[in-house]
Amino acid sequence: MLGAGGGGDVVGALGLARLCESLGTEFVLGGVAWERIVIDPSPGPRPAQEIVGGRPLGEHAVLADPGTATPQGVRFSEALMAEHLGAPTVLIDVSAGAPGAAAGIDAACREVDCDVVVCADVGGDILATGTEPGLASPLCDAVMLAASVAAETPALLAVIGPGCDGELTAAEVLDRMAAAGRARAWIGTWSLSPEIADEVETAALASYTEASLQIARCARGEIGEVSIRGGRRSVELGPVGALIFLLDPSEALGEIAPLAPLVADSESIEAAREALERAGVHTELDYERERADV
Repeated sequence: MLGAGGGGDVVGALGLARLCESLGTEFVLGGVAWERIVIDPSPGPRPAQEIVGGRPLGEHAVLADPGTATPQGVRFSEALMAEHLGAPTVLIDVSAGAPGAAAGIDAACREVDCDVVVCADVGGDILATGTEPGLASPLCDAVMLAASVAAETPALLAVIGPGCDGELTAAEVLDRMAAAGRARAWIGTWSLSPEIADEVETAALASYTEASLQIARCARGEIGEVSIRGGRRSVELGPVGALIFLLDPSEALGEIAPLAPLVADSESIEAAREALERAGVHTELDYERERADV
C-alpha cells in the first residue's frame, strides 16, 4: 500500500490498509521520499543516497524504520508511520523518474513478499487532467502511478477522500470517476469505519498531515467548508470525503489519469517535470523551487 503523492499520503493509505486487514489481507505501508517543503526545506524528492537510516532495497527503495530521515534529521512520514505501526515501512525514490520508481517498487515487493501494489492517493488529484484550477501537486502522483503500472507486481489505484487535499474539488474527482466507470476501470467503493477513522486521525496528527485528517472528519459526519494549508486551501467536508474508490489502472490509463502516460518514459524527476511543463501543467517541484528562492 503505497502513498502516491509523498508527504502524508501514507496516512490516508492506512485507512484502506486497515479495511484490507479486516478482510484477512496482510499489508505493508509505504510512500515516497518526498516531504512537503514546510517539513523538509530541500525542494524535490530525496534520492535513496540521501536517506539516512533504514535498509536499502536496491538503488531506488529503502525499508524505513522510525528513525529514517533526511541528512538534516527530518523524519519522513513513513518513519513516523513505522513508529505508529511498530513495523517497517517502504520509501520509494522517485528521483530517477517512473522507470527508477518501478525498479524500487519491484525491489520492495520482493523484500516484503507482496502480491499486489496499491497506489493510493489522498484527495484524487492523481486523476487530474491538468486543467483544474486548484491542481497543485500532479508530478509525484503521475510518476508513481506510471511506475506502479510498469512494475512487475500487479497494481491497483486507490483514490481516498475525494477533495480532502484541497486541490481537485469532490465534484471534479467524481467527474473523473465517471470517466473511469465509462472505461470499465472502476472496481468498487468503500468507506472508513469509526474505529479506522480514529486511527487515521491519530496518525495524521502525529505526521502533521491535514489532508488525511479531513478524511477522518468526513467519516464522523462533519459537514461544511474548512481551511487547510495555512488558509491557502479549503476543503468541503461531507460524506463523499470518507469514501475510497478502487480502480484498475491497466484499463485505459490515459482515460483515467491522463498525466501518468506523459511521464512514463522520463528517467529523472526533472525530465518528468519538463514533460508536464510541455503540457502546460505547473508542478509542486516548480512551486518548491520558487519557495526556496524567496
